[in-house]
Amino acid sequence: MTQETKPHVNQNTPTRGHVIIDDVSIVFSGRNAETTAVKNASAEIKPGEFVCLLGPSGSGKSTLLNAVAGFIAPTSGAVRIDGEQINTPGPDRGMVFQQHSLFPWKTVLQNIAFGPRVSGRGNSTPLHEARAFLEMIGLSKYADSYPKELSGGMQQRVGIARALANYPSVLLMDEPFGALDSQTRAMMQENLVSIWREFGTTVLFVTHDVDEAVFLADRVLIMSAGPGEIIKEVKVPLARPRGPETIASAEFVALRAACLDVIRVESLKAFERQNE
Repeated sequence: MTQETKPHVNQNTPTRGHVIIDDVSIVFSGRNAETTAVKNASAEIKPGEFVCLLGPSGSGKSTLLNAVAGFIAPTSGAVRIDGEQINTPGPDRGMVFQQHSLFPWKTVLQNIAFGPRVSGRGNSTPLHEARAFLEMIGLSKYADSYPKELSGGMQQRVGIARALANYPSVLLMDEPFGALDSQTRAMMQENLVSIWREFGTTVLFVTHDVDEAVFLADRVLIMSAGPGEIIKEVKVPLARPRGPETIASAEFVALRAACLDVIRVESLKAFERQNE
């Protein structure tokens, strides 16, 4: 990648993307009853930190992530980013979903250029920005292709590039690799960590996969079976960069076991509730 096409990267210690989740509860009102999806969740994520939300199905992980994104308003409590309370979506937060949300009628290049075109963020023209990010993810030759012509992993790489092209302070990811095969998933995880280290963007990543959480994160926040509470924090002091050898290390195995012990108990609770 030439210097001219390289995206602007913050080489300094990150100062943006300080996330405060302050005693957040989220209650949904149904026709006959109310359901508490998230209960009294509190967490602090420092600028540039990579944090995974881990928990069994129905633990409120995605709901809490959507509150940080501004898609859902907390019933009580508040989410703040860099001191500002979050009430609506904004360009300071990029979002990547499990299923790609690319515009099918736009080319790969046009998809990535969309955000800079609308927000005016970036250091050059939207198309120039888009080409720089496309080169960064190794898909320059697919600039004029449409999403349907790409593999699942390639679609997600474009989705990540599109989210980063706005230079958000926080990148929110909702099980983005859940639909990929194991080999592609492993490659995507390594690629994501490489991009994150280069940009220094704060990442909040939702997953139900313990191995993925431990491999990616600086810290893992484990949520209980619904209603979702953050019941345990596991710090991950594994050296970076991480690769296939990391997964085989004794430190990784021990951290994985610590997370699995909690997840096993919470998954059993969820299973028992479904059968009551």
